[in-house]
Amino acid sequence: MRKNGKGAWRATGIVTALATAAAIASVAPVQAQSTAQLSAWVSDGWGGGTITSQPAGIHCHQTAWDPYATDPEPQPYPTGTCTASFEVGTTVTFTATPDSGSYVNDGPTPNPVTIRTGYNFTWVMFCPDGGLCSAG
Repeated sequence: MRKNGKGAWRATGIVTALATAAAIASVAPVQAQSTAQLSAWVSDGWGGGTITSQPAGIHCHQTAWDPYATDPEPQPYPTGTCTASFEVGTTVTFTATPDSGSYVNDGPTPNPVTIRTGYNFTWVMFCPDGGLCSAG
């Protein structure tokens, strides 16, 4: 505190310090992210199948596709739930089940996945039984 030119005390330093302390106290603490996204990516192996998670959340199906068919349609997008939220720290395991006429060529990789903040994924490739496959 100090006197101004008229003899009155000014508490500028104390008021500033109190205002700063109040502002700091009113800021909410930063909290850790409690959930994160996990995506199942089904590669274009041209076979069909489903990948599911335990705990439940992912149930993603890819329909088989033949790029050499007469007048082929574009490969269909996977259906179902291919991305889900899980608690950070949860360990998620996957099961890949091929449709009739297909097999699991590779994956799920990685399996299991321990959920962390940021990007989490697993990958699987289904191929048709006839040997037609884009990789593997």
